[in-house]
Amino acid sequence: MTSTDPGAPDVLRVEHISKTFGTVTALRDVSLRLARGEVLGLIGDNGAGKSTLMKIICGFHQPDGGRILLDGAEVTLRSVEHARSLGIDTVYQDLALINELSVYHNMFLNREPVLLGCLLNNRRMRALARSYLDDMGVNIPSVDVEVAKLSGGQRQAIAVARSVYSRSKILLLDEPLAAMGAKEGVQILDLVRDLKARGEVSIVIIAHNYAQVLEVCDRVNLLQHGSITFDKPTAQTSVKELTDLVVAEYRTARARRGP
Repeated sequence: MTSTDPGAPDVLRVEHISKTFGTVTALRDVSLRLARGEVLGLIGDNGAGKSTLMKIICGFHQPDGGRILLDGAEVTLRSVEHARSLGIDTVYQDLALINELSVYHNMFLNREPVLLGCLLNNRRMRALARSYLDDMGVNIPSVDVEVAKLSGGQRQAIAVARSVYSRSKILLLDEPLAAMGAKEGVQILDLVRDLKARGEVSIVIIAHNYAQVLEVCDRVNLLQHGSITFDKPTAQTSVKELTDLVVAEYRTARARRGP
């Protein structure tokens, strides 16, 4: 069964989620679904609520209303650690990598294998990190190099690989291509394609580049004013349609403000 099959089981369902911060309503009534093995693009203007939604799905924020279902079972995500234990992980723009540590130490950060209960098993971490990255086609000259010496694309790939090999079944990518050059962006897009081909992980990508969304995603959702207003397979939409929707929203908001 392919990720684009409408009969594919949903690994994640978000139903009628709402969230306010004081007097600010971030999310009003958000419903979102993610099929097993699917790559979903989540787009929307700044302040639309994309990051808030991702932080609820990863356990960082608690919703004020609505519910979350994993594999059909309702769950209450108590924390980021709890969400990770259930297979949900997030890769943010800042990546949460430690620049002064090696690639292999970053790959096993906070879950290092040990010897005799206290000594880091560096040999095992080094071998596994090399094996993981090679298996995913991530080109890192040496797993011993400090992360600070790598390109942005290489660092992003390490963060994604770490999540995948920590047995994540749902991966949330928050602007993975932000501030990257064309060559580095291609590397990450290729990595997403490879993960999609494997079908082992379901992915939500927050992005502003609609062409890239259409290139690697199976379906796209548009978040506007705290709600999902558009949900289509990428094969049935276009950059023009997505751009027109956002431009129309901008013009409406500007008209409300007046001259």
